Parts: sequence; structure tokens; C-alpha cells
Amino acid sequence: MTVESLAEPTLESVESLLRDELAHGDAALSTSAPVLRHLLAHGDNALLSDEVVARTRALLADVASQLLDALAEAVAAADPVAFLAGRRDSLALALADEPALLAHVHALAIEGIVSLELQARSGIDPVLCPRLQELVASPDGDLAGIAIAALAAQARFILHHGQMTLPLGELPGDLLAQAFRVLESHAAKRGDAARAAVHQLSAQFDENHSRLGLISQLVARMGEPALGLDIRHAGLAIFATALAATSKQERDVCVLSFADGRGVRLALSLRAAGLTAAEVESQLLHADADVVLPQGFAALSEDRVALLLHGSAPGE
Repeated sequence: MTVESLAEPTLESVESLLRDELAHGDAALSTSAPVLRHLLAHGDNALLSDEVVARTRALLADVASQLLDALAEAVAAADPVAFLAGRRDSLALALADEPALLAHVHALAIEGIVSLELQARSGIDPVLCPRLQELVASPDGDLAGIAIAALAAQARFILHHGQMTLPLGELPGDLLAQAFRVLESHAAKRGDAARAAVHQLSAQFDENHSRLGLISQLVARMGEPALGLDIRHAGLAIFATALAATSKQERDVCVLSFADGRGVRLALSLRAAGLTAAEVESQLLHADADVVLPQGFAALSEDRVALLLHGSAPGE
């Protein structure tokens, strides 16, 4: 996708062009959710990459497996392996029927793929980026401790990406609660056991110690989230969290702005976060985003860009 240059553009014409391109990219993302759900169920892939579909399917299956492992323990299943095998696929599809949960798992699949692409293309380490190294060496003991924990969590994320697994404890709290509700509905005939399984799993959950929780704490403790907006220095994980904080969007939306056809959203998000047009172009270059900024982009104020972004945000 390319935004064409404009001859002597007006501010209104630049906004109109960007609004149209943004809406086009967001519409493609919005329609991808039901397509993805269909592909997970039927496997005939024509619109999404095989890798994204396979990884999303595998992550949902892994979440289903963990839920069923807890349920098998609660019912004292004689053969836990058979108990799991007979129920995992149907539970995974039930999980895929939750739009927010499916969108998040999709975003995690994209994040892992893009992290490794950035490493191969631009030498951006998916785990130990320069910003994280600085935070680990901070004289602030608490901050350094959070950074060390975040480093370990990010290393596990890349490992889990390779294994196509998703620990339940890495889900945001609201989405974990959705997964629990799906389990209870799916196992309605075993209500007491399902509730016992959910209680056991809930007792082990601490969102502050999840990867995303730790990275959010780091960005908040930086004092200025914009310090995380150099993707070569911050890496994708911190960059996406900082971009979400500064552009007032959901982190998953920022991650998905790296997907094909979404470069305009990434550019506008960076401008809304306070970067100059030249800085936006630099970040787009490092991210290999398929977008050319129109003439007049630099004249758009952060407030105007924010209105464009939030007026076209998926789901709004």
C-alpha cells in the first residue's frame, strides 16, 4: 500500500487522503476476524498467511489444553490424556468465538513473527534491546528488578513463540476471565469441577508479573513513555507498549499496525505520540512499513492526527 504524493496539498486534502487509507486498512483488519475464525475451523486459507493462522490455532489449542488439564485434575480423570484429546479442539473453537480473546491471540502471533523479522532484517534483538539493557543497569534497584524480570519474560515469550504455546498467566486478566467463562460453559455438566478448576487457576494468576504487566511497569517508570519510541533502541515489545501509552490506543492495535496494509495507522500513531515527520519516517524505515507519507504530513498537528486515529479505530 502506498500513499501517493500530493501537489501543493491542503491540510484538508492530506487529512482526507490519510483518513481514506486508514479506514481501508482498518476495514481489512475488522473483516479479518471472522475470516480468521472460519480458517481456524475449516483450514481453507486464502486471505491470511498460513503461518498466522497456524500460530493462532496453536495458541488457542494450548490455552484449551491448560484449561482442560485443570478440569481433568478437578474431576480426577482416570486417563487425563484421553480426557484432553476428546475435548481440546471443540474448546479451542469455543475460545475463538470470543472476539477480544481471538484478537489478542492474533496480535501475539503477529508480535512474535514481526519480532523475528525485525531481528533478521534490521538486527533488532527480540529480547535484549539497548533500552532494556539500560534499565537492567539502573541504579534504581526496584526499576532494575522489574527490568530483569521483564527480560526473562520476554525471553520466554520468544521461546513460547517458537513452541507455539501461550501460558494462561500471560493473558490479560479480563481475557483470562473470558477463557474461564468459556470453560465453565463448555463443561456445564461438570459445574462444580469446572468452578474448582477455575479457582485453582485463578489462585496462580498475577497480572503484574506477566510479560505485558512488567513491560507496562517499565514504560510507566521511564517517566516519559516517548523514550520507548525508537524501535531500534527499545525493541518491539517496549515500543508497542510505549506507542499505546502515548497515542492512547490499545497495545494490540499498535502491534497489528505492523501487519500488511496497516502502515498508515503506524505512521499516524507515531505522529500522535509526538514524533516529528522526519522521526516518523525513520521509524517506518526501521519497521519496513509499506507506506509513503504524503506531502503535508508534517503540517498535521498531534491533535488532528489523534482525531483521525480514534475516528477510525477498529471496533469504535
